[in-house]
Amino acid sequence: MEYILSDVTTRSYDSPRIHALLAHRYPFVLVDRIDVIEPGRCVVGTKRVTSGEWWAMGVPDAAMPFTLVIEALAQTSGAVVQELVEGAHGGVAYFMGADRVRFRRPARVGEELRLDVSLVQWRRGVCRMRGVATVEDEVVLTAELTIIVRSTT
Repeated sequence: MEYILSDVTTRSYDSPRIHALLAHRYPFVLVDRIDVIEPGRCVVGTKRVTSGEWWAMGVPDAAMPFTLVIEALAQTSGAVVQELVEGAHGGVAYFMGADRVRFRRPARVGEELRLDVSLVQWRRGVCRMRGVATVEDEVVLTAELTIIVRSTT
């Protein structure tokens, strides 16, 4: 998925806004920045893969585990869920599963992972999303994600 950022109004989530959006904290926050491309429809996240990550300590040329790439896509999808009109505000989003996952190539230390997530379906508090993780236009992983949103009241 390629979005021309100049054609749409974007809203960025930096680290403090990501911490407000997600319940995760270091070292489990796996997204550095989120740009809302179309509210409630699609977002683009960014993750810099560094040697300081807990999973890469002491391993030269380490590759980010694919399960963590899936989790990064799920965390990025939180920005889509937050923008949905019915039921998402004041609710809690739970990552329920990933289907049709395809592993293409590893994301290595020193690369920047781009996380594209778009809404496929929203019905009765259940979201189906399509996620694509890329590094320099090379696909790392694709997956269909299921997120469930429940009211906190």
